[in-house]
Amino acid sequence: MKPFPVATALTIAGSDSGGGAGIQADLRTFSFHRVHGTSAVTAITAQNTRGVTRVDLLPPESVTAQVDAVVSDMRVDAVKVGMLAQRPLIEAVADQLSRVSLGPIVVDPVMVSRAGSRLIDDAAVDALRTRMLPLAAILTPNRHEAKLLAGMDIETLEDMREAARRIHALGSRVVLVKGGGMPGALRGTDVWFDGTRMETLSVAPVDTPNTHGTGCTLSAAIAARLALGAPPLEAVRLAKEYVTSALRYPLAVGHGNGPIGHFFPLMHD
Repeated sequence: MKPFPVATALTIAGSDSGGGAGIQADLRTFSFHRVHGTSAVTAITAQNTRGVTRVDLLPPESVTAQVDAVVSDMRVDAVKVGMLAQRPLIEAVADQLSRVSLGPIVVDPVMVSRAGSRLIDDAAVDALRTRMLPLAAILTPNRHEAKLLAGMDIETLEDMREAARRIHALGSRVVLVKGGGMPGALRGTDVWFDGTRMETLSVAPVDTPNTHGTGCTLSAAIAARLALGAPPLEAVRLAKEYVTSALRYPLAVGHGNGPIGHFFPLMHD
């Protein structure tokens, strides 16, 4: 039988033992979009719906070897970069992505949780800012990450727009400031800026505590759409629609904040 032609995406991110976020969420998202998913694991986390209890980072040489194994054999139509955690790993991955031929790179700058908990140190933030952001076709910071990168408080829609302008100046071709952590009516509103065009992208917020993996899933869905050939703004719009639908059908697993339903069409009649 003749092989089925398929787009390929690569995720460079951490593993979530609970299956709700990280590599696991990325691969499920790629599969939903009929994109072949490949991966380079950057960290092993012990976590579940209640939280993270341990993180073990892989050596930079291990991560870059995984990337080399993929790109030496397959065409990579898009890349999603997630948890990198420390400066040496950020620098090693940035060096590698700069010298290999790949599709557009979507960077989810995993620096601060949606709840506002700092996840990486100042040296890693500086490395992300100077080494990784200039490689990003699309950067997807949440409210707290945008605050850190832009150096300003973000309370209003105009704050989100100004933060997008400041972060764009750091080198990413497109900045998507996510509004999931914004107060009131701004929850669910994201701001897109590509240096010329400013767009406000809004969806009706879904009232659920089961939001585990939304950031990972959004960036992976954007990468999947880019791999399939969608223009950047269309890729973001479609990815937002996908995440919103997945939030409406979370999975009944665990005793904490559960994961969203990546294969939501299979979850109901």
